[in-house]
Amino acid sequence: MSERVLMKGNEAVAEAAVRGGCRYFFGYPITPQNEIPEYMSKRLPEVGGAFIQAESEVSAINMVYGAAGAGGRTMTSSSSPGISLKQEGISYIAGAELPCVIVNMVRSGPGLGGILPSQGDYFQAVKGGGHGDYRMLVYGPGSIQEAVDIVYKAFEKAEKYRIPVMILGDGVLGQMMEPVTLPDMIDVNSIPKKEWATDGTRSGKDRRIINSLYIEADVLEGMNNKFKTVYEKLKEETACETYKAEDAEVLLTAFGITARIAKSAVEILREKGVKAGLIRPITLYPFPSDVYKTYAAKSGVGRFIAFELNMGQMVEDVRLAVNGVKPVDFYGRTGGNIMSPEETANEVLRILGENKQA
Repeated sequence: MSERVLMKGNEAVAEAAVRGGCRYFFGYPITPQNEIPEYMSKRLPEVGGAFIQAESEVSAINMVYGAAGAGGRTMTSSSSPGISLKQEGISYIAGAELPCVIVNMVRSGPGLGGILPSQGDYFQAVKGGGHGDYRMLVYGPGSIQEAVDIVYKAFEKAEKYRIPVMILGDGVLGQMMEPVTLPDMIDVNSIPKKEWATDGTRSGKDRRIINSLYIEADVLEGMNNKFKTVYEKLKEETACETYKAEDAEVLLTAFGITARIAKSAVEILREKGVKAGLIRPITLYPFPSDVYKTYAAKSGVGRFIAFELNMGQMVEDVRLAVNGVKPVDFYGRTGGNIMSPEETANEVLRILGENKQA
């Protein structure tokens, strides 16, 4: 039976993973996601799973490769510089068609940066931070409840497409506390058997092989074309929220925690007589480009303004989707600073004022 409890974001994500069937976790500590491995170290043995704190992030992601290859539901988590270290392994996992879940509670950068929240890893997540032509299904949850719901189903999505699924959170989402409804524990015995898994049950000519090395050019090109077909099918997973957008003259757009701030800014702007609305991508890849195209075509929409905790990343995908039909502006904060709803609303008024004078 579903439970309603007050939980910290990191711990709620970990519990959702366990309830979603995750039984193998490999990680390494880094702020601000440390509660995830800490929680898993206690919780997984209780359900017959296994937790290993690896000697490094590089080791952790390669352990994920092994467990996924053997057919297990497996997960890792880290934060920004730690995810950077995992990138080669993530590319190998994608190339080997292995399902897994990766959580990134983003901190500010570049380099070691700081431990405060950021959205500076958007490019790394949605463009493929490792080498080669690969993609992941990437989610940007805006609340702990949404993160719980996404993580719970993420293993099914990973297995459906045989790809890595990334949850792109941030330090705020990981550290804040909210009441959440936890889903029921799934019966792991009901999870369909993976016929491709290297579980030691077949040998000789029936032996299963998992590999991402293809020496012949035509063979590797064939694999890349196969992956492209899978990534095209990922568009079926596209998810997006709109808020007071139908009559909007200016559309704010943001993801994650910034979208919650922008939603409050919409209310402030409405009280001031500005018809503002919000577009919030839930899947960052595939990006909900069609939603932006639809609103850009509306005569009443004057412009889009992207708000992010970075120097301008998602805004590039917004501009590609809008395709010059309407102006797209940007406002960002970095270093761990977070804009307030009032600051956000004032920035909208400033941009509208400048363009009205022009």
